[in-house]
Amino acid sequence: MKVLANDGLDQSGIDALKEKGFEVITTKVAQEFLVDYINEHKIQTLLVRSATQVRKDIIDNCPSIEIIGRGGVGMDNIDVDYAREKGIHVINTPSASSESVAELVFAHLFSGARFLQDSNRKMPLVGDTDFAGLKKAYTAGIELKGKTIGIVGMGRIGQEVAKIALGLGMRVIAADSNVGRASIKVKFYNNQFINVDIETEPLQDVLKHSDFITLHVPAQKDGYMIGKNEFEMMKDGVAVVNCSRGGVIDEEALIEALDSGKVRFAGLDVFINEPTPSKKILSHPKISLTPHTGASTLEAQDRIGLSLAEQISSILQIQ
Repeated sequence: MKVLANDGLDQSGIDALKEKGFEVITTKVAQEFLVDYINEHKIQTLLVRSATQVRKDIIDNCPSIEIIGRGGVGMDNIDVDYAREKGIHVINTPSASSESVAELVFAHLFSGARFLQDSNRKMPLVGDTDFAGLKKAYTAGIELKGKTIGIVGMGRIGQEVAKIALGLGMRVIAADSNVGRASIKVKFYNNQFINVDIETEPLQDVLKHSDFITLHVPAQKDGYMIGKNEFEMMKDGVAVVNCSRGGVIDEEALIEALDSGKVRFAGLDVFINEPTPSKKILSHPKISLTPHTGASTLEAQDRIGLSLAEQISSILQIQ
């Protein structure tokens, strides 16, 4: 029984699968050679992250495949419905990386609030010759405590963001057309906790009233969720973070809003043209940048690997 983890798999997942008798292959096969490789090696389970595309051509031409697994939440790189119509199991790990993505949101928020994305570029260049000038340039930082964070999308990740925000003393508002109320349980290290119910609001209200906006929605099929009109609704000096999917934000409109001062800063983990983001985005001094690493923590990768191994073993009824 062969598993091809084409975008890699954490060692804990590999070990768990091997214990069940699977042969785990972690060779990275180029997209154009994937069908031939799967058929040659009679792969039963294909595991991917966000890089490998599993479309109809693979589903139709690889009869050995029984399971397609996505290490992570979004499955927009897989033709899920079509695969299931063909009798293939499609699985993912929706909760394994939620905490990691939520923490990255706040890494971007803290970075932008204190100019870290810019000071980390300039300190190595002129920190020894213009220390006083840089210190003066970064005196207008802001605090998160007491501010309003608007969470667009109150799924697992959005709720993890809410927990951190509440712990920081922020006011949390949210928009989600599929969730009317979210019950947030904030746990503390000593087993104490608080419960907070958050009623979702229309998107326009969240955009108007938030000091910080963070997006946790699927890839958009019908244009941008946040474009020029949405930026105009926002407060002056708002900050925007996108750790969901590229294409949720109109990047040209974002640059315009940053340059005008409408948006104080942005944090981006995802981009329209991955893996070749816009040079304008990459070089903008008001944008904190990461290369789609929301789930890239040791803890999340461990949970993803174990979750996939457990689901695969269950489907194939291996004890």
